[in-house]
This record gives sequence, structure tokens and C-alpha cells, in this order.
Amino acid sequence: MSDQSAEGAGNIEPRPADPEARGVRLVVVLLSLTVVSGLIDAVSYLGLGHVFTANMTGNVVVLGFAAAGAPGFSIPHTSTSLAFFLAGAAAGGRIAGRYGGGSRRTWARVTLVAETVFVGVSAVVAFVAPGATATTYTLIALTAFAMGLRNATVRKLGVPDLTTTVLTMTLTGLASESAVGDGSGHRSPRRTAAVIAMLAGAALGAWLVIHHGLGIPLLLAAVLAGVLAVATSGRAAVTVTDPGGATAGRFRRGARCTALR
Repeated sequence: MSDQSAEGAGNIEPRPADPEARGVRLVVVLLSLTVVSGLIDAVSYLGLGHVFTANMTGNVVVLGFAAAGAPGFSIPHTSTSLAFFLAGAAAGGRIAGRYGGGSRRTWARVTLVAETVFVGVSAVVAFVAPGATATTYTLIALTAFAMGLRNATVRKLGVPDLTTTVLTMTLTGLASESAVGDGSGHRSPRRTAAVIAMLAGAALGAWLVIHHGLGIPLLLAAVLAGVLAVATSGRAAVTVTDPGGATAGRFRRGARCTALR
């Protein structure tokens, strides 16, 4: 029996390098994009008339405030954000239909390049024509479309607790599975990191808006998205299973590799 096992082990072939595994893991990429969301919402809420372009839960609430006539809120601004976010999400769905069955790395990169372009153009507009009414609507439209596109992609990728734009369920999970909840602590480090990432992005974005205007935080958001587009891999965390029992870098033909989501 031991001779057969040794012979079987000798027949195990090393698996070729997986191109999906190259680059930064999706968990890190999505946490970084959560920082970008904080930057974007700081720009939109503080600089574009109390409107959210990444967080649509907040934006729908703001639309309700505006509809009720609350001062400082605008139905046209919030409606523009909502409409372009939905358009971006629809475009993200089309991209998912085209790339979703293939390389996750390519799919994520296409979306991140598109986000870089839209946010980068918004930064240029903010620098060229600050304060103009047309600039306000242009920035709302461009950033909301980019966030809709990204949200559709993140939803399809399905990495738990990393939506990149909202934290309600993340905070719920963090509290309900904490030591004072059910005690499981399931994915607590990831959830905590997501909250910190959003807080850091919002704080940095707010400081930049207050002291330097809208162009610099938008440019920073575009640069971060561009770096992530170059660096991202197609996997979150990887486990390998093999019907013959080979694991940890030892593969037989027919071994199956799955990405943990």
C-alpha cells in the first residue's frame, strides 16, 4: 500500500501558474475601493449639494428630505444621482454578462478602468470649471455612473461583507456575531476593516474638500482606482481540493481550484 502511495505521489504534477492568482487579492482591492467610496461621498455630499453618489440608501433618504421641502436638499441633484447610478448599474450588468463567465481578473480590471476614466474626467471638470452649475450636475452624473457600474460588479463577484459602498449589514454582522452576540466572530476582521476603510476615506475626503476643493479628492480617487485596475487579481482567497487528496500546491490532473467568496 505504501509503495502504491509513493508511486501515486510521484505521478503528481505541479499545477501551472494560475493567471487569476497574480496581483492583489480581491479582498484587498475591495477594501481599497471602500476607501474610494468614502472619498466620493465626501465630495458629493459636502461639495455637490448634500447628495450621495456612492451610497444610494442615503441618497433615497435625502431624496425624501428634498421632496418634503427640507432646506439644503435638491430633488434635481438627488434624482440625477439616482438616475445615473441606475444607468451605471445596468452597464455593469451588461459587462457582467460579457465577462462574468470568464476571467474574474479581466472582469474586475475592465470595471476598474471604466471607474478610473469616469472619476478622472470628473476631476478634470472640477479643476477646469469649479463652482459652475453645469459642473455640479456633471460631477454628480459621472461619479454616480461610476459607482453604479462598480456596485453591479461587486454584487456579482459576491465577496461577503465587502459591498464597498454601504455598511449596514456589515455593522449588523459585526455586532450580532460579536462576543456579546452569538460569539462566533465570523469574518470580524474583514468587517472591521471595511468600516475603518470607509471612515478613513470619508475623513480624508472631507478634509480635502474643505481645504482644497473638489478636484484633488476626485483625482486621488481616480488614481487609486487606476492603481487597483493594474494590480488586481481574480481571486479573493484560494483553496484547492483534489479528489485524490492532493492539497497545498500538489495537484493531480483534474484537481479543482475554487475561490472563496
